[in-house]
Amino acid sequence: MNLEVELLARKLIDRIHLLESVAVAFSGGVDSGVVAAAAYRALGDRAVAITGVGDAVAQSELANARDVAQAIGIRHVELATHEIQDANYVRNDANRCYHCKTNLYSTLIRWTTKNGYRSILSGANFDDLGDYRPGLQAASEHQVVNPLAELEINKTSVRRLANFFELSIADKPASPCLASRIAYGQSVTSERLERIERAEFFLRNLGFVDVRVRLHADDLARLEFSVDEILKACESSNRKAIVAHMKDLGFKFVTLDLGGRLSGSLNQMLPIIQSL
Repeated sequence: MNLEVELLARKLIDRIHLLESVAVAFSGGVDSGVVAAAAYRALGDRAVAITGVGDAVAQSELANARDVAQAIGIRHVELATHEIQDANYVRNDANRCYHCKTNLYSTLIRWTTKNGYRSILSGANFDDLGDYRPGLQAASEHQVVNPLAELEINKTSVRRLANFFELSIADKPASPCLASRIAYGQSVTSERLERIERAEFFLRNLGFVDVRVRLHADDLARLEFSVDEILKACESSNRKAIVAHMKDLGFKFVTLDLGGRLSGSLNQMLPIIQSL
């Protein structure tokens, strides 16, 4: 056992133990999974994991969240969120994530107030502080505690902690909500979210592991694969199947991003969008 990781785990558990009771904003990803695992060790039944369920949550991610919570042993609650009814969210400008998290945290606060939980925790890690994350502003406005970021625990250390806590998701690729696949300026609709989910499900069934289907103007699909899977996507049988299926789903154009899969790639549009 790595002593450094063990000490870091103890530091995280001790930080959470200072809180009377907590609700973890829980996606089932590695960040929130580590926070939930530490919270359960720190507070037992005074910790709960809450997953917000809206149109932008893929069914596969919801199933994964259930499995991870069960493996940890923490109580798991699913709450319906209604950001798709918020015109500010649907507009999909540079602050979409802010409006989404505002809806989420408002929903969590109503539940925690009713059920007697004192603090809300998020899985934001130290690396997130250096990225464009308008959701962090919403977290601050709702007094959400970010223990990983507070303790300067970065993504690499989070994965090491996940291994320490024996979480099956230690190597799970990041999988933000489906709305993050829609280019800024293109409205978020239930139809578009479902189309993206079905497209990515199809690609995973073809054997691709880390993929994104980005939706741009004019129903253009920009496909991002990990660099080592780009050639596989270009193989004749795969290429033909991908194009046919994407067009069946309603995409008019199907493009391949030769730069490979890049987290937050749509943020490169922000200087353009904000100047309009």
